[in-house]
Amino acid sequence: MMLEQDTGLSLAIAQIVQRLKGSSLHSQLERQARGSLHKPEIKLESLKEDIKDFLKTSGWEKRLQNAVYSELNVFPSPCHPAAPPEHMKEPLVYMRKAQGSWEKRILKSLNSMCTELSIPLARKVLMNLRNPNYENGDQPSFRNHLGLIQVPLKVKDIPELKDYFSELGLNTGQLGIDDSTQVPPELFENEHVRVGQTVLTEQDSAAAQQYVRQGCPTALRAELWALILNISNQPEDILYYEQLKSNVIQHDLLVDSLIYKDVKLTASNDDYYFVFEDYLYQVLLCFSRDTSVLEHFSYNSATPPKSYIRGKLGMEEYAVFYPPNGVIPFHGFSMYVAPLCFLYHEPSKLYQIFREMYVRFFFRLHSISSHPSGIVSLCLLFETLLQTHLPQLFYHLREIGAQPLRISFKWMVRAFSGYLATDQLLLLWDRILGYNSLEILAVLAAAVFAFRAVNLMEVTSLAAAEAVLADLSTLKVMPLLQIFLFATVT
Repeated sequence: MMLEQDTGLSLAIAQIVQRLKGSSLHSQLERQARGSLHKPEIKLESLKEDIKDFLKTSGWEKRLQNAVYSELNVFPSPCHPAAPPEHMKEPLVYMRKAQGSWEKRILKSLNSMCTELSIPLARKVLMNLRNPNYENGDQPSFRNHLGLIQVPLKVKDIPELKDYFSELGLNTGQLGIDDSTQVPPELFENEHVRVGQTVLTEQDSAAAQQYVRQGCPTALRAELWALILNISNQPEDILYYEQLKSNVIQHDLLVDSLIYKDVKLTASNDDYYFVFEDYLYQVLLCFSRDTSVLEHFSYNSATPPKSYIRGKLGMEEYAVFYPPNGVIPFHGFSMYVAPLCFLYHEPSKLYQIFREMYVRFFFRLHSISSHPSGIVSLCLLFETLLQTHLPQLFYHLREIGAQPLRISFKWMVRAFSGYLATDQLLLLWDRILGYNSLEILAVLAAAVFAFRAVNLMEVTSLAAAEAVLADLSTLKVMPLLQIFLFATVT
């Protein structure tokens, strides 16, 4: 067992070292180390230790530490050396097949020049997902699951969620609750802001991630998120964004029209009416041309679609990824970007934050996998929580043809963007970053149903249930989460 752990650690270290060797941080560290050789405090007889001390006192050691921490947050645990590459992307064969089926449907839509990929298509694939090795008698604990997701994945129950989200407990100060007008700011808010400023001064990504579990003060959120995501907006990063912008000149009729239509829809959303369409459109156009996004397919169950040079169909040597970033924009995609416009007004910084949020989190909301933060697990977690802790409501909605997932799916697949008021959405996304997990989306979806349970028990159709849950803009995220997790009798 120890040997396996040591092997896994060695693989992780080798992987991170390899990744960092190709980064701009590596070249910056090399330049700094060479430059330090001219300093009088650097002695030949103690060269190695003196350079280490210099990098530490000058802050470069901290930047390297943050980069390593960022890699650990993004990449999955290394597989056994003999395991095929697809196991790192997704270990379950039936999940890989389902993702492949989904991709074929997307490409078919593209090939027929569909201008929108709607969410119901994705939902239909998920609800037909089955494990071919699973029979009703195999797992008695799963036999009683009456929801739409029929795959035996392990998801957390309420006691496990309480433990995992312990910092959200009733006895812990929370922005989103304890900064209300009824609570004097000196009791929590002022001290929380002071601690946040200290975290920023220290420039420690791990400390920032722990800190935001209690919420970010509005004035510090942009910097804290950038620190957690290890975004420093260096000159070379700004130059990279400018180069992407210059590539946008090469117009792509299909992809650009998909983006344009979605941006128009997002900008017309009541909560995002302020968004400058050109600004949002530009960021998404740059994203579509960014080939560095392709790297995330090494741990994404999806496969980037390919196109062929005219007249060379099926000849692999003439295949290119299409779009260049491997991500086909779909209806609602710009909702992942719009909330960030409240925080970042410098285009290259906004772009870097969005790209990192996407390759860490958002891609999991529209690809089929067994990952705990994947959309399949989130759907199953939501249904399990509701069936276990609100059985009467769950059975009532099921009997009238209003399976709860048919309503909550659209919230989760957009990470609630466009449904919650923006201040509440940012408080929710604080916790996504803080816990490096999307599971809180399923918990909040269940909490919303619990909050509206009395009204939902009176409805007699899916349309009526949807009407009860049509407007989430007045909801307060943190009280809902706390009540559901910590005031629910289990």
